Amino acid sequence: MKNMVRVTSIAVFFGVLAVLIMIGMGLEIQQPTDIYMEQAPLAAAPMTVTGQDIQVKPEEASKPIVTTAYKNTSAVNAAPVQYKKQSDKTVYLTFDDGPSDLTLDVLNILKREGIKGTFFVLGKEAETRPEIINRIYEEGHVIGNHTYDHRYDKLYGHFQDFWGQIKKTEEIIRLITGERPQLVRAPGGTAGHFDEAYFQFMKQGGYHVFDWNVDSGDSRYRGVPVKDIVKGATTKVNGNEAIVLLHDGRGHVESVKALPDIISYYKKQGYAFDVLSPEIQPVQFRAQQSARKVSQPSKQWIEEHVAANAALFETGRTLAVEFGGMETAFAAGEYKMVDGRLMVPLRALVERLGGSVSWKSHNKTVQVTLAGNRWEADPVGGLLFPMQTGGKPVSSDVHLIGGTAWIPLREALDFSGRPVTRVTYEESEYRVLTL
Repeated sequence: MKNMVRVTSIAVFFGVLAVLIMIGMGLEIQQPTDIYMEQAPLAAAPMTVTGQDIQVKPEEASKPIVTTAYKNTSAVNAAPVQYKKQSDKTVYLTFDDGPSDLTLDVLNILKREGIKGTFFVLGKEAETRPEIINRIYEEGHVIGNHTYDHRYDKLYGHFQDFWGQIKKTEEIIRLITGERPQLVRAPGGTAGHFDEAYFQFMKQGGYHVFDWNVDSGDSRYRGVPVKDIVKGATTKVNGNEAIVLLHDGRGHVESVKALPDIISYYKKQGYAFDVLSPEIQPVQFRAQQSARKVSQPSKQWIEEHVAANAALFETGRTLAVEFGGMETAFAAGEYKMVDGRLMVPLRALVERLGGSVSWKSHNKTVQVTLAGNRWEADPVGGLLFPMQTGGKPVSSDVHLIGGTAWIPLREALDFSGRPVTRVTYEESEYRVLTL
């Protein structure tokens, strides 16, 4: 027994000695962590606060207490962003909850004043008023993503729900303007709603989340007086940049009335007007312990949905497809080049060319109708089936990525009766021509 105690003591001594040596050499001792662990919220990372380090209550989320963007680089595989430095006083007028009839009034005022704004739009409203989205885009304003329906109970329980609304609205805007909005504003702001994981995953997915540092107060209650809105929107800020929160959704007539006075104030104070962009360092409310979610997405879900999403915003060659008198295009990031073959999302290709697809859940196949031809794809078994009598299945590289069927472009066109006749390669474009 005495010998065992002596051996144990010696082992403990050398263990402590090893730790002291490592510390002396400047080495860190860390416990392994898994940032994607199921049912475990991420630990909060320290953030640099502009001004005082004050905890924001959920009901005070609109107050201008902001932080720099989230910087936990160990959890985010995104390239470092070089933000544009503003040496001059600059104001960014931002408008949430549109489009609506009031958006037209806002656009008229901005046009008259010769300035641009940033519009964080709701997908639900954009669906019903695409002509207003087009006008915003055509007049040189910036369109941001404000989720689909603004329902807190549908957005802040699980990150997957928030992500789903962002992607839904993103596709609506892309179909109208041809471009994906990369800027995001959380309904109600991030305070009390975002935990660190929300910030992490949005950044990893290629998005830039913006709160504000000047609150007009036009949404605190119905019918806020014009003078109060002007007073709130002209609150002085530390630094050169003022990101002003306004609303152009239904019920904000007073905001429209206040806009000319707000613009006049900033012009008199020598501010330049600009629009938000990925090059502008976002201001974000400090994430709170109270905003932590019950669960986090699985590692597999993050890899399938978030990790590859940033590629959608990369610049590169466009893929153009000429198909029986029609033409469609895929932006860089919307298609893949794999082993010399162009891969595209099956549904996107077919619907953009005027066809239709339907998912057959009983046998997990996709039925395609395009250019008068019908065929099926089995992304699980890697097979394509012609629908005509006697047709034999053909081996294919069609497969699922994050619940989306991807297929070699040439195979999809062949099965649709429009085989590829020529492919041209230019600096900015791949062009595929068919019969």
